[in-house]
Amino acid sequence: MDAAPSPLVPSPPRADARFASFEEAYRTLTPLMEAIAAVVGPHCEVVLHDLSRGDLDSSVAAIVNGHLSGRTVGGPSTNLGVEVLRDQSTDHDAHGYRGRTADGRELISSSVYYRDQAGSVIAAFCINVDLTPVQTAMTALGALVPEAREDVVERPRELVGPDISSVLEDMVEEAIAAVGKPVPSLAKADRIQILRLLEERGAFRIKRAADKVSSRLGVSRVTIYGYLDEVRRG
Repeated sequence: MDAAPSPLVPSPPRADARFASFEEAYRTLTPLMEAIAAVVGPHCEVVLHDLSRGDLDSSVAAIVNGHLSGRTVGGPSTNLGVEVLRDQSTDHDAHGYRGRTADGRELISSSVYYRDQAGSVIAAFCINVDLTPVQTAMTALGALVPEAREDVVERPRELVGPDISSVLEDMVEEAIAAVGKPVPSLAKADRIQILRLLEERGAFRIKRAADKVSSRLGVSRVTIYGYLDEVRRG
């Protein structure tokens, strides 16, 4: 079940309507971007991704307050964009989920995906709010009024980086962490499990993913493709 929408993040337009093309979606959705950012403030990034071309390296078609993630027009998608294109049959819309920037700032985000008349996903309308100002205020208040409680840390669902390479690096690090062993101690079964996790998240749709994964795991590119064949056969 999706998280309840946060009061910090206005809900983006509903995805009920379908568009004839991404260009039509662009004309309809871009006027809303400045309006949302103006209400929430400079810590709110609003992004429109063109997913019609399947080019995750340069999917950002319009962006407001791109300083939050370091992206500009022509910038990359995120790990969620990878997952959406891997499985377009699922409803991926989500409101009020947690994310993280490449430099470690926490986000609260909403994403709505739009389709063409044939049902293919062609656009993503995304809102990312930097929680740093709120967290700073809470820390200051906490110092004045200490509260005896144990914080629950929620794992971020979305990894937002200034380029697709940094997004892939985060995906690889999360897969390694899930296995729970340092890279030098990984057995073949561990490496295959890492590739299975990356394949499930669509990481190998990213260009040169095999090169980056092989470098991080300390094995050859040929070995990575061999493991990947085992994963896909299994």
